[in-house]
Amino acid sequence: MKNKKPISKRLKENKAYMEERIGIGESFDVGVRELTILSEPIEVYYCNSLVDSLLVTEILRELMRLVHEHKKVDRAKDVIKNHLAHEQVIEIKTLDEAVDNMLSGLIVILIEGESDGLVIDVRHYPGRQPQEPDVERVVRGARDGFTENIIENVGLIRRRIRDERFRTQILRVGERSKTDVCICYLKDVANPGLLKTLKKELESIEIDGIPMADKSVEEFLVKQGFNPYPLVRYTERPDVAAAHILEGHILLVTDTSPSIIIFPTTLFHHVQHAEEYRQTPVVGAFLRWARFFAILMSLFLLPLWLIIVNNHEIAPDWLKFLGPNNHKYHIPITLQVLIGEIGVEIIRMAAIHTPSSLSTALGLIAAVMIGQIGVQVGIFTPEVILYTSLAAIGGFATPSYELSEANRIVRISLILLSLFFGIPGFVIGSTLFIIFLARVKNLNTPYLWPFIPFDPMAMVAICIRTSMPLSSTRPSIVKPLDQKKMPRKKRWRSE
Repeated sequence: MKNKKPISKRLKENKAYMEERIGIGESFDVGVRELTILSEPIEVYYCNSLVDSLLVTEILRELMRLVHEHKKVDRAKDVIKNHLAHEQVIEIKTLDEAVDNMLSGLIVILIEGESDGLVIDVRHYPGRQPQEPDVERVVRGARDGFTENIIENVGLIRRRIRDERFRTQILRVGERSKTDVCICYLKDVANPGLLKTLKKELESIEIDGIPMADKSVEEFLVKQGFNPYPLVRYTERPDVAAAHILEGHILLVTDTSPSIIIFPTTLFHHVQHAEEYRQTPVVGAFLRWARFFAILMSLFLLPLWLIIVNNHEIAPDWLKFLGPNNHKYHIPITLQVLIGEIGVEIIRMAAIHTPSSLSTALGLIAAVMIGQIGVQVGIFTPEVILYTSLAAIGGFATPSYELSEANRIVRISLILLSLFFGIPGFVIGSTLFIIFLARVKNLNTPYLWPFIPFDPMAMVAICIRTSMPLSSTRPSIVKPLDQKKMPRKKRWRSE
């Protein structure tokens, strides 16, 4: 690590260093304001694209008043610091700290004859207002969501957890980007071993920058390899983030990203949705089971249908109706299914890049021109369109986008195994799929917990959405320091 240059008592040397490092006079959005306060020259460094101009103006106005209120003082720095009308003022020792803070949206004040500098937090990052995220909508519930501003995101969580033991530790990642990354957790609940590991991994990241924000950080923290399944959970909802913190999870909030990362997570964390907890327990359990069915349908419906179509003699009488039924077609059924799978993925990508005003036209093209006309000319059979659509709907019903894409890859793999090896290929492929997931561990967390290894009480909580008064313990998989959610005597009693 290079030696950090200390702040010089001569402003001329400091200014030369800052001009060389950050390009004052070359970049239009960085600059310095030179003033004389209490007979001492001072320099105020700023990045005007990241600061709140009103706050900066008010601070400069307060400094100007000192000229009339104090004629002579022993140390100008102490008087200036005491008159800065801001809640967060810190001292720094090196010019490298001055550069990092200034480029993060803070202003830096250097005073002639002083080897310390003053840093005032006046950040005002450009961005949007909190609004409900598109991928995690609910019928009832909060409509706020995370934005690209790390300060606002932490504030949205803090608003829901007003506990003195709630901790937010910030680090910088990237030699050039210097992206702020914040670790959020409950001090008396979170697993200290996991917390130590995450801090160590973050501090060891050596890279120019992380323009992809949280996804880039995830790839450093989690050894994904060729595993398509998500090993961390993303959320854009502050209520979901707060609920996980109270369970003992650790959150990673990355500046410039509207989603936060949850550690540790299992497969079953990706199949739950906030809507289940906004309804009554019975309705929530029904929604959960319907979602489980949709996920299984997205995985196994098409391969099972192909098995029955290609081996019609094994189908029971009540399933004899499955199959083309002498419908005229020119392309093998399995190839039709693969074309349909690729077609659905292309349509999904086209929908992402299509302006909202043209999305209706895209839907008509996909439904009428591709689907209906494809059946009429004999490229597709109606059954292929039906079952491909049902599998796609099951994927869209999956709460986690990353999980739905991983399931799509597994579904295509099962289709190919069923094509080349028939029933044995499907059975062996499904078995290997379950074994693979059972062997996956994320930060020493079994991916299929509580199914493998089996935890009866936790499995019941997964299958049935229990009411809040009955959810008195935190999940053991996060290894919390405090196992009980209700450590004090319960204040409710059944009548």
